[in-house]
Amino acid sequence: MSDIYINVILPLAIPLETTYKVPEELSNAIQIGVRVEVPLRNKLYAGLVHTILEKEPEETIKIKQIISVLDNIPIVDDRQLKVWNWMASYYCCTIGEVMNMVLPSGLKLNSETILQTNSNYLDHIDQLPDKEFLIAEAVSIQQDLSIDKVQEIIQQKTVYPHIRNLIDKGIIKIEEELVAKYKVKTADFISLSPELQSEKGFELALESCGRSEKQRDLLLALENMSSESEETWFKKKELFDLTGCNQSVAKALIKKSFIQLESREVSRLKSYKGDQIKPSPLSSDQVKAVKEIRSLFAERDHVLLYGITGSGKTRIYIELIIEQLNQGKQVLYLVPEIALTTQLIQRLQKVFGDQIGLYHSRMNNNDRVELYHEAKGSKAIFMGARSSLFLPYKDLGLIIIDEEHDPSYKQNDPAPRYNARDTAIYLSRQYEAKVLLGSATPSLETYLNTINGKFGLVKLLKRHGEAVLPKIEVVDLRKSYEAGEVRANFSKELMDGITEALSIGEQVLLFQNRRGYAPTLRCNKCGWNAGCPNCDLSLTVHQYFQELRCHYCSHRERLEHVCPDCGNNRLSKLGFGTEKIEDELQSMLPAAKIARMDYDTTKTKANYERILSDFELKKIDVLVGTQMVTKGLDFENISLVGILNADKSLFFPDFRASERAFQLFTQVAGRAGRRIKQGKVILQTFSPAHDVINETVSNNITRFYKRELHERNSFLYPPYYRLVCLTLKHKTPITVRETANNLAKILKQKLGKRILGPTQPGVARLRGMYIEQIMIKMERNGKAIKAIKEILHYSIQEIKKDKIMKSVRIIIDVDP
Repeated sequence: MSDIYINVILPLAIPLETTYKVPEELSNAIQIGVRVEVPLRNKLYAGLVHTILEKEPEETIKIKQIISVLDNIPIVDDRQLKVWNWMASYYCCTIGEVMNMVLPSGLKLNSETILQTNSNYLDHIDQLPDKEFLIAEAVSIQQDLSIDKVQEIIQQKTVYPHIRNLIDKGIIKIEEELVAKYKVKTADFISLSPELQSEKGFELALESCGRSEKQRDLLLALENMSSESEETWFKKKELFDLTGCNQSVAKALIKKSFIQLESREVSRLKSYKGDQIKPSPLSSDQVKAVKEIRSLFAERDHVLLYGITGSGKTRIYIELIIEQLNQGKQVLYLVPEIALTTQLIQRLQKVFGDQIGLYHSRMNNNDRVELYHEAKGSKAIFMGARSSLFLPYKDLGLIIIDEEHDPSYKQNDPAPRYNARDTAIYLSRQYEAKVLLGSATPSLETYLNTINGKFGLVKLLKRHGEAVLPKIEVVDLRKSYEAGEVRANFSKELMDGITEALSIGEQVLLFQNRRGYAPTLRCNKCGWNAGCPNCDLSLTVHQYFQELRCHYCSHRERLEHVCPDCGNNRLSKLGFGTEKIEDELQSMLPAAKIARMDYDTTKTKANYERILSDFELKKIDVLVGTQMVTKGLDFENISLVGILNADKSLFFPDFRASERAFQLFTQVAGRAGRRIKQGKVILQTFSPAHDVINETVSNNITRFYKRELHERNSFLYPPYYRLVCLTLKHKTPITVRETANNLAKILKQKLGKRILGPTQPGVARLRGMYIEQIMIKMERNGKAIKAIKEILHYSIQEIKKDKIMKSVRIIIDVDP
């Protein structure tokens, strides 16, 4: 065919790719994986070329042309597109949603509305109202004006009524243009002119500088730096700092043609300034583990490194990374949360220096774009959370999934709601890379894969060096309360342990998986409860800010001291969170230095790093935290860990509650005694006979997995069955209930007993939306799962045909 047609992915939740025609003058620039500027519904988008069509589409009249090609080389390769396609198919979302989530914001250009003048009508602007006049005058002067600029000019946010009036009067018109978020960083560089490269030419230049010492200093500095380096161009700022020169000195030398000035692109990525060291020698157990991993990798692509807490898994990762670098391969080091990268990146940079790059979603947009491109450049190791999976790797040889059991690897919102562990395994196939999963408490899915022989298994059952696992003491809170030995949520055993540890200069870690001061504010007289107006939840008391906050919709209110219903001034703050623990412990131990680590105190990277640094430098005696303190932290002076309320985790209404509780207790206990002295863990509970408590105390992981797998198999739950959770949301309860009933009816006709529900979840209203849920249980059979998903998509399309029901939002969550 003479004309070229392409399918383009747009960063939108539209079900299919959009077809565009390529103008003849752009045909040579078209490649799969480059971005193109395209129109859609009066807006402009930066789409990605997914397919170059071999045949001309049947209907070509309505097909629009692309406007421009934005890249010289593809920003996404075939391997990445295969991962995108798999994610869209497996997680039941659109490929546009995958693109929107995967690409750094700096590579997703925004369509911006620009106001332009209509010169034929400018003579009439004097008669306009004041604000319309200001807008029209500004557009006539600046030619192009963005909406943001209009808001600044008239000093108000609501500007569209004024703009609409000006358009209706024919005074202005609007256009759309793509605005790039990423801007290349540049810096001025200086070099000696070619005439000064010879010794004679340089001496003549020095003589002609006359009395200007600064000019001579700058020339001599350039000469010295050039002789000591292969480089001939040097940053102007560094030269000015070195010599004390300024811009006027440089201008004078440029005028004399002694130096050249040039603006060059520079990287925003910071270089590692510290010393590099050799990693510590491997222990005999670590040497054995590395050999076993190598041997298993010769037979399998995936290996689980099961190592108890403090067994030295990170040192094994370093050894395997070195092997990959020696083969010219790249390594991806996945961690479940951004917070974990702080300690780890410092440790790895000491070994690998600038070879390692840190990538995550909280980075500056420009930094993310530059690191994205570095995946095909000089960086050999990438550490990051989920988003680091989607970098355009050049030659990936190994993926390390640290703490592979962690639920943070699962993305809940927005789509695609993917599991980074499972996606990493699919990604590894595209590069023929190996995958090493590491954990002290593997997920049941991974553990079953080792039993079935799908994954290899290597065990590290001893702590590194002379360290041993901590002793765990269970405190029965029923007996403690009966004996009157509980003071402000602290049992006698826990308080004695804290006092003893602090008296000998050791540190304490306290775990409570609830932030805030108290989860409920209630009137003792009439039973009034401070509830969220948008959610079916109580507002959490935040004492320090004197506020009531909803942790789901972010609603805030002033903290009440008088009941709004009956006027009673005796309100109770029921339950306890990390803020209350910190407050009460400080009152009992006024000399102790107590800090808190939760979402409220670590909203910025700097705050998080400051708390970790202070704790490592022993400026903090007791650290109180949520589950942030359970993951991967390695401090040598923690001798006591306290778990204040184990029951909250044990009895959470979820089929994974026991698994999560066992992992959480084992991980937080593992923070104690990580060097020579044995640590101690005090676990407070009202259910001391619970199976999970007993298995945690005895570290009987085999018994736990055997019991839990038996229960999952008996009740048809993962890892033996697959789940899909459908969540329906609408602002009207009747509408969402009827839609859920109709959808469940259609599904049950085709899928029978695989369908459970619909039912309301534990929290039936969130952010003003009423919720219903339907669960689908699927047997682990590829063909059956594919057929069930096709039926699901068909059933949702049938529901969407109804005028009322199509307004209900339906969220599909695969493997919830």
